[in-house]
Amino acid sequence: MATEYGQGYGPYSGAGFREAGAGPDAGTGASTGRGTGAGTGRGRHRLPAGLRAPFEARSWREFGYVLLSLPIGIVLFTYAVTMVSLGAGLLVTFLGIPVLAAALAGSRGFGALERARARGLLGLQVAEPQPLRMKRQGALAWMVAVLKSGTSWRALLYAVLQFPWSVFSFTVAVNVWALGWALLTYPLWFWVFPMYAGQGGLQLYGDEHHRIFLDNPFEITVTALVGLLFTLATPWIVRALTMVDRLLVHGLLGPSRLSARVVELESDRGVVVDTAAADLRRIERDLHDGAQARLVNLAMGLGLAKEKLAEDPQAAARMVDEAHGEVKTALQELRDLARGIHPAVLTDRGLDAALSAVASRCTVPVQVEVDLAERPAPAIERIAYFTVSELLQNVSKHSGARFASVDVWRTDDRLMLQVVDDGAGGADVSNGSGLAGLAERLDAVDGVLVVDSPEGGPTRVTAELPWRG
Repeated sequence: MATEYGQGYGPYSGAGFREAGAGPDAGTGASTGRGTGAGTGRGRHRLPAGLRAPFEARSWREFGYVLLSLPIGIVLFTYAVTMVSLGAGLLVTFLGIPVLAAALAGSRGFGALERARARGLLGLQVAEPQPLRMKRQGALAWMVAVLKSGTSWRALLYAVLQFPWSVFSFTVAVNVWALGWALLTYPLWFWVFPMYAGQGGLQLYGDEHHRIFLDNPFEITVTALVGLLFTLATPWIVRALTMVDRLLVHGLLGPSRLSARVVELESDRGVVVDTAAADLRRIERDLHDGAQARLVNLAMGLGLAKEKLAEDPQAAARMVDEAHGEVKTALQELRDLARGIHPAVLTDRGLDAALSAVASRCTVPVQVEVDLAERPAPAIERIAYFTVSELLQNVSKHSGARFASVDVWRTDDRLMLQVVDDGAGGADVSNGSGLAGLAERLDAVDGVLVVDSPEGGPTRVTAELPWRG
């Protein structure tokens, strides 16, 4: 580190030039070594993320996003402030309303462009907000819908807030990026100072009495290392800055929580309707193919027995006996069907007794433990019963288990169900099995189904339902 006293630069010109001649050799060596490590394909893939970040496409896309944010922010801020000020000033006349509506509509359009930019450069997937809902056609209805839309006002707020943030993020990102690369490449360009500026190197400090320059090989190397640290830190600083942009885009340009909840409830309503229709079709099919067919056979058999009663009483008695068996079978099928819809024991005695009855019909021994101080809402109780019934049927038909257990308990405002068996495992919700339909049924009431079933078992299925007592 050279320290110069007074105003003269001449005495250090030769020394500075000579150090500049030695410096690039060392600097070139360091630069070549760094370039070799990063340029080798095998080494690049094995580099830690911190060393790899400056060369990744993601880092450059995020840096490009920050660079574009400033000019776009100027346009958005100017448009929003100008249009809103003009509209507010014209509110004393009718012209202010269409101007404000135009300002909000333009903000919505800019919001769509910003979502596309965030999607392309940041990889941020933001759903489209709720479209305008107009009760009737016409310009006045459109203006009313725009002014009443929360999405429009959030887009306008984004246009106002994005500008000061873009100024800050642009300033920080560009300065840190430029400082890092300037210091890192200092060994390659420090010779400019002694050759053209008449000083030994980059000035670190200076006042009226002395100046300090970075002009010897050690100082040049340290400067490059400091630049390397800044260069490695720049992508993470830029990424931290873009996290705020992500929050702004997601929070102000995406759908609101209320509208997202409405969409979710509409979807759940569709699932409930489809499930109810499927249950009705299943009941109709079971009645048509089961009890109804048996009752038809019973009527035919009793008719034949009536005809033979006079001429062959013994044959008629046998036919009546067969009809009696058909009646018993039909009654049993009707009981099973009614039990599958809503068993009487569930209404009368609750989940403990109803699940114990289901467990008694399972092909493997089942231990049932129900720890509930009170009963949940009937609809939730019905879904819990159906869930355990379906899971125990899977245990009977597909698991090959020797033992199973059912646990039911309450945690805060959630009803928890867990069915465990020691079978072969391999159950998967995503393969379109009955578990997928069961998960959809639970999701329709804000429930969750979690399946843990590794190959070889055991299988643990946990269901979570809202309590709604």
